[in-house]
Amino acid sequence: MPDGWPAPRAWWGFSAAITLNYWFERLDDGGWTLNGKEQAQVAGLADLDLGFTPATNLLPIRRLGLRPGIQMPAPAAYLAFPELRLERLDQTYRRLDDTRYAYAAPAFGYDEVIEVAPSGFVVDYPGLWTTTALR
Repeated sequence: MPDGWPAPRAWWGFSAAITLNYWFERLDDGGWTLNGKEQAQVAGLADLDLGFTPATNLLPIRRLGLRPGIQMPAPAAYLAFPELRLERLDQTYRRLDDTRYAYAAPAFGYDEVIEVAPSGFVVDYPGLWTTTALR
C-alpha cells in the first residue's frame, strides 16, 4: 500500500501478476473519492459494496438494524468488477427473521434470500457464495 494511504479505507490485492491499489474515502459531506478523485455519481450513499465479496453486505445490515418484516432500500457505492470504478447500486433488504434477509439488486437480476450469522456477516449468498466457518 502506498505511503500516506489510510489503511482502514484502502483495498489492495493482486490479479495475476498485476498489483491493485484502491483507496476509498467517504467525505464528511457524504461524497466519495476513489484514489483521491471525487465520485459524484455515488455522492450521498452511505455504504460501500465491493462487488467481489459478500462481506460488505454487513454494512447496510448493521446500519439499518431492521426488525423482521421491515424492508428498506439501501443503495450503495458499488465497486464494479472488473472495471474497478464506483457506481450506484440500488438494492433492498427485507428482514425475514433472525438469520435471513430477502435481498434484491435489480441491476443484476438478483432476488434471493441470504442467510447471515448473528453478527450480520453473510454465510449463504445463493448462487454466488457460501461459507461453512461461521455456521
